[in-house]
Amino acid sequence: MKEYRTEEIRNAVLVGHGSTGKTALSEAALYAAGAINRLGKIEDGATTSDYDPDEAKRGFSINLSLLPCEWKGHKLNLIDTPGYADFVGEVKAGVRAADVAVLVVCAASGVQVGTESALGFIAERDLPIIVFVNRMDRENADFAGTLSQLQKALGKKCVPAQVPIGAQDSFEGVVDLVSMKAYRGEKASEGEVPPSLAEAVARFREQLVEAVAETDDALINKYLEGEELSEEELRRGLRAGTISRAIVPVFSGSATKTIAIGLLLDALVSYAPSPKDVGEVVARQGPSGPEERLSVDPGASLAALAFKTAADPYVGKLTYLRVFSGTIKSDSQVLNAGKGSAERIGQLFTVRGKNQEQTSQVVAGDLGAVPKLSETATGDTLCQREKLLVLTPISFPEPYYSAAVHPRSKADLDKMGSALARITEEDPTLRVHREQDTGETILSGIGDSHLDVAAEKMRRKFGVDLELTPPRVPYKETITASSSAEYTHKKQTGGHGQYARVTIQLEPLSRGSGFQFVDRVVGGAVPKTYIPAVEKGVLEAMREGVLAHYPLIDFKASLVDGKDHPVDSSEMSFKIAGASALKKGAQEAQPVLLEPIVNLTITVPESNTGDIMSDLNGKRAKVLGMTPQDGNSIIEAQAPLAEVLRYATDLRSITQGRGSYRVQFSHYEEVPAHVAQRIVEQARKEREGS
Repeated sequence: MKEYRTEEIRNAVLVGHGSTGKTALSEAALYAAGAINRLGKIEDGATTSDYDPDEAKRGFSINLSLLPCEWKGHKLNLIDTPGYADFVGEVKAGVRAADVAVLVVCAASGVQVGTESALGFIAERDLPIIVFVNRMDRENADFAGTLSQLQKALGKKCVPAQVPIGAQDSFEGVVDLVSMKAYRGEKASEGEVPPSLAEAVARFREQLVEAVAETDDALINKYLEGEELSEEELRRGLRAGTISRAIVPVFSGSATKTIAIGLLLDALVSYAPSPKDVGEVVARQGPSGPEERLSVDPGASLAALAFKTAADPYVGKLTYLRVFSGTIKSDSQVLNAGKGSAERIGQLFTVRGKNQEQTSQVVAGDLGAVPKLSETATGDTLCQREKLLVLTPISFPEPYYSAAVHPRSKADLDKMGSALARITEEDPTLRVHREQDTGETILSGIGDSHLDVAAEKMRRKFGVDLELTPPRVPYKETITASSSAEYTHKKQTGGHGQYARVTIQLEPLSRGSGFQFVDRVVGGAVPKTYIPAVEKGVLEAMREGVLAHYPLIDFKASLVDGKDHPVDSSEMSFKIAGASALKKGAQEAQPVLLEPIVNLTITVPESNTGDIMSDLNGKRAKVLGMTPQDGNSIIEAQAPLAEVLRYATDLRSITQGRGSYRVQFSHYEEVPAHVAQRIVEQARKEREGS
């Protein structure tokens, strides 16, 4: 691929609900542009974008794909993103690297949950939008109805730039409302506007002309005086309005029939902004330095953002870059601004799906990739050592769906840590931590499919077979009354025996106080040298508890008396006596089970508020408050962790994917007796089974 100037580049991210045809559209665009010589089909797993075996197996996109092509003297960097909600991190990365969003909407399904989510991500970045109403050839395709839904979501700035000719089986092309020409078939054969569409074309063109006129004082005066706007004025006004986000033009077509695809590429060239049109980029002079505005100029100081990391078992790590300012060159040295470490740039690549083409440089505004960077992760900035610059990193959503990870064999255990580190480096919406209380390794992500795909990737890429199970709830135990327990440990086995006697008093402490050990021995009943051993025994016994073998917390243990033997006593004897005395005393101190309580902040559409409240009541939750905000309800609640381990799935089901929530640990609380009995019985069965 030849080198292009910054003003000749268009970076467009394809976003929308799942199964609206984004991947089919990207494939059709590559075919129309001559980048590929045959159309791959999604059902065959043969598209340029969905090259990952997991994508071919599931039939939908999981990763973002870079798909550059050349069109009429311009380089179009198309970024295909997943529509499925679990892979939202890929969408956020794609949106961060783009200058315009192509919102793909199905003509039969209209505006869906994923459309609304995509619009939210676009709004965060203030990206211009071009809408493509796809699947005009589908049964129940309804352009006017879909346009009405879009205008409800986006306002009157959303205007048609084309009118489809026919629909469903009879769909054959579009009428361009700027040129007032009809374009039919795969080859976009030019012709006159069909008489049957004259009324609809006139009505929709009036909407377009009015929207364009409102973007410019001279044009609005001309329009109000009843003068016709020329085609050139319409094109210029539509470009200015699209770039300034005052207009959202709507195009239509069929990706699978490759109808009107070239016209969409024309629109990206004519109406979408180049990186230069977007204007200056804000960076910081160091991680916490003052802001600086950078010009989008290949000759300026380098500022490149790593927006995606791919882990490859053969090539190693491949880092995708968006150069916002300056030029990055092959065989050069750069600085990772956030980490302060030098990185060697070996060979740069232009990437199209899984294919890589060597390039000598990537200029301001362009996208590329570099392998084998040692320190750089997604969201990091690369710059020159003499000019420290840090770009705003990508804002990824917090993971809230978790599973415990278990290796299936000893070989898998040995490789598990490395595989988890590499998969979380590749996907920043995955997190790994070790739950100290249960001893489990916890993998967290956006949903169950997200974690299933991650496990499958680790199996395929790194040869690690892992099982995912619901995490164990880290219950605790405590006492609710005071008690005193004496225990004598006595054993004779020939030679030196074992002897120790201790008396321990137990007292409950307030929730969250932890554990206290107090030495109240008088008269040397227990020699000072053995008291640490008693404490050690108590600490070890605490970890096991007395009800369901969960750790004991929030109590004070006082060593008040004891007795040693001049020959048979030892540290081990007093440790065993201390542990046994604690267990005996705890059983007599009315022990209870405690469960973790979490704070939930749930954001749902107002129409779902009643259903959410009802569901929370069934989860032993306490609603603390509710605040209406922009058509949503923000519900604050507390619930037992055990009841909301799978809340991500429940919330998605209740709200059709429109709800979101955050969860944070709050405190421990006593488990109701009927629930505690079930937990204790389950723990007993598990121990007997093992």
